[in-house]
Amino acid sequence: MVIDIKNISKSFATKDKEFTALEDINLSIGEGELICLLGPSGCGKTTLLRLIGGLEKADSGEIYDRGELVTGPSKERGFIFQQYSLFPWLNVLDNVMFGLNLSGDKSKEENLAAAERYLERVGLAEFKYNYPHELSGGMKQRVAIIRSLLNHTPVLLMDEPFSAVDMLNRHNLQEQLIEVWKRFNSTIVFVTHDVDEAVYLADKIVVMDKKPGRIKEIVSVDLPHPRQRESKEFLNFQDQIEKLLGVWEI
Repeated sequence: MVIDIKNISKSFATKDKEFTALEDINLSIGEGELICLLGPSGCGKTTLLRLIGGLEKADSGEIYDRGELVTGPSKERGFIFQQYSLFPWLNVLDNVMFGLNLSGDKSKEENLAAAERYLERVGLAEFKYNYPHELSGGMKQRVAIIRSLLNHTPVLLMDEPFSAVDMLNRHNLQEQLIEVWKRFNSTIVFVTHDVDEAVYLADKIVVMDKKPGRIKEIVSVDLPHPRQRESKEFLNFQDQIEKLLGVWEI
């Protein structure tokens, strides 16, 4: 297993009381799997992702990354947040190439070609010399996502990264994520509130319950990629997940 989550519980104290965000979470994620965490607001999806990334510490339990206890952040685990984080002093192209050039794995020419290819695919090629303050929020998020995809970390943790992007670019980015995942055999943990997105992307969907956050069920999505959203099989998985979620607003 790449990620092994054992008996994780996490609580937070507020002004008035303490609440349990996660209780007794156990989950194993294999090498090269794409896992979606899905559930109602307040079920602890983002908290679990941050615990895997070493950005939070659990009250009890342990998380292992390829056999090593997670005690803090690591360059082996990339994180894409809901909110974009770009270097304001770098233009779009330099932002995207930042991690690639630091790694030194390929020549600058190869990095440039890869960056321009991905920017073209998300409709940002003509903005490659613009700076972040000249972009809309959705455009900034596309730049941040492309930068993270190109860094090819062994484990990629994604917290609703496409939620601020319009539907057309969201579908485009989903396809690119699948392409990168297949090419580099990355292990991806992806938080989403979108049932369609989870069924389109995931090997397994971890459906979560709330108050406290627990794993309700793990659904294996045994459909080949690329998946057809209009197919009977795809719609059946959507129905199955929606029944598990019940009447919750997610």
